[in-house]
Amino acid sequence: MNPAAWIRPDWPAPPNVHAFVTTRDIDFGAGARGREEILELVPSMPRWMKQVHGAEVADLDAPGPAPITSDAAVTSRPGTVAVVLTADCMPVLLCDDGGRRVGIAHAGWRGMAAGVIENTVHSLDADPARVIAWLGPAIGPRAFEVGEDVREAFLGADPGAGAAFVARSGGKYLADLYALARQRLARAGVARVTGGGFCTFQERERFFSYRRGKEPGRMGAFIWREAP
Repeated sequence: MNPAAWIRPDWPAPPNVHAFVTTRDIDFGAGARGREEILELVPSMPRWMKQVHGAEVADLDAPGPAPITSDAAVTSRPGTVAVVLTADCMPVLLCDDGGRRVGIAHAGWRGMAAGVIENTVHSLDADPARVIAWLGPAIGPRAFEVGEDVREAFLGADPGAGAAFVARSGGKYLADLYALARQRLARAGVARVTGGGFCTFQERERFFSYRRGKEPGRMGAFIWREAP
């Protein structure tokens, strides 16, 4: 498979933690073959979820219904692959620095405002000071125009979130999802955060973007651990 089809996080995760995010070279949109192609790169069938832009976190080690309805997942079981699909929303990858547990969150503005990042950090059952995070490809701060409702959704929880919004004409704002995610992680006690700097909207040759033209394609973000 073409190495350009995925991105490996630039984070200091322990060697038994494995993760990557695909580009538009592999499509997980409806009817696409990505779910078959990805089996070349992961140790087991990923635990696909029905994402609803919420803040629920699935514990993949516990018995439960299939398919899973959730926007985040955690696991400590070796070889269990957690996954989220995105096309402007942000995949947030998480692990503890001992490689005992990993997590992933689908963090669009709705889920982020509802607390999906903090809930996923809490579900790792680790001291937040020992948690490492990586922010994957999302719509960038120069392309994500939102209304006052989005700004208020964040300001209601943290007045400092205003720094992540730049006013435009007509009551609109440019929102920086990466800055908002870092604020949320900091509030949860996570200081080691890398990644960001992508823009799914502007990097049209590399990423799908729903906002750019309601593209049906989706990228996948995957994380799992091996036994140390």
